[in-house]
Amino acid sequence: MKKYIIALDAGTTSNRAVIFDKDLKIAGISQTEFTQIYPQPGWVEHNANEIWTTQLGVLQDVLKKNSIQPNDVAAIGITNQRETTIIWDRATGVPVSNAIVWQDRRTASYCESLKKTHAESIRKKTGLVIDAYFSATKVRWILDNINGIRERAGRNELAFGTVETWLVWNLTNGKLHITDVSNASRTMLFNINTLKWDNDLLELFDIPKSLLPDVVDSSAKYGTTDRSILGESIAISGMAGDQQCSLFGQLCLEKGMVKNTYGTGSFVMMNTGDKPALNTENLLATVAWKISDSVQYAVEGSIFVGGALIQWLRDNLKIIQSSSEIESLARQVDDSGGIVIVPAFAGLGAPHWDQFARGTIFGITRATLPSHIARAALEAIALQVKDAVEEMSRATGASVKQMHVDGGASVNNLLMQLQADLLNCTVVRPAVTETTALGAALFAGLAEGFWADIDDIRKRWRVDKSFMPNHNQKYEELLRYWHKAVGRTKHWIEN
Repeated sequence: MKKYIIALDAGTTSNRAVIFDKDLKIAGISQTEFTQIYPQPGWVEHNANEIWTTQLGVLQDVLKKNSIQPNDVAAIGITNQRETTIIWDRATGVPVSNAIVWQDRRTASYCESLKKTHAESIRKKTGLVIDAYFSATKVRWILDNINGIRERAGRNELAFGTVETWLVWNLTNGKLHITDVSNASRTMLFNINTLKWDNDLLELFDIPKSLLPDVVDSSAKYGTTDRSILGESIAISGMAGDQQCSLFGQLCLEKGMVKNTYGTGSFVMMNTGDKPALNTENLLATVAWKISDSVQYAVEGSIFVGGALIQWLRDNLKIIQSSSEIESLARQVDDSGGIVIVPAFAGLGAPHWDQFARGTIFGITRATLPSHIARAALEAIALQVKDAVEEMSRATGASVKQMHVDGGASVNNLLMQLQADLLNCTVVRPAVTETTALGAALFAGLAEGFWADIDDIRKRWRVDKSFMPNHNQKYEELLRYWHKAVGRTKHWIEN
């Protein structure tokens, strides 16, 4: 009898492999960071081969160090950083360039020009705002700027995929070129009403359809790993974007349920049921998942910089040596001493969508300490989430009374209490905070019958801690200065 499910969690700064048992407990985890490449300001790239080799490495490592055999594993589920764009040679599997990461802003000016003529039509078809964040303009850039690539694409020699597509291609030795509906919905080439690649959008962006992967359900039996990978074949049976996996892993399965993931960015997502919410220009409507004939949609507030702000304090300012130190440093003071940080390192996402905003620190005095900056950083993360949740409530008419949380920074109790206070709602942290990986595992396990059904999973899901709101008058002043600071960062650079 199979004992485990493996989730491959391909993140923005690291790749992980997480083994879950039937009771949703983590039986093993392995993680490796990979190189962040910044060719010029606003550009962010990854080496696609390094994405693959580090993901393969942690998969092999997690099995070895936990003495688990491949034939003990029922299936693999995959979740990934979305929108990141890779094009490779179908015959050799060699990428034609570095992967262009979701954070990359090189196509921002093109997006601004496109907004003047196509903003509404693209939003109605894809649920997305026109932004350099999404894959379509990145694909176009590669086709137009790397010598000979457009011609090769026209000859059907090349394949495009986001990270999960790239991983499945390599895991199956080129046998499968697929993406699931959730990842497809983040390309700005996929019609979320028809659940098909959109020919008009392909024509608009001048992208040949032959580049694109086949679109599949989020939970299904796709195929198996090539025997050369692990010595045995393992089923690949689940696949979805990281935020959609998090929503599923948090069991936000009913309309109106909300989660937030504190990763490199912060991603607030609300389940909107079986219809896309296309009535707001400041949030993204997206496919949450598709299982058989059942499709669920979500509305999302994407915040570009969350945990990346803590990494910046560690790696650039060096006021902490490890990310885990941020809470104890921030607790040394009762407030941020008037410091407000707007971490618009890559522009502002929801609900502002300003590609030309840039990061700022306001309120510095001679009395400012590293602890003030640390606390202001945690406040900045929570305040960005508050802005997105408030817009979500306005757009859907749903008052958010409870928010489920996950991701690396959700273990920070001070941040979670700040979030509960600022939102005036209960913040629920599950026992397993690796809910992005858990969601991928659940998709795969359901396809293979590892779990009987959703009720079987619900019986095993546990809460670690709930944070109750404790509204304090001091937040009124913080909010006033926050809105003032955000206003001053907007349009900092212009195209």
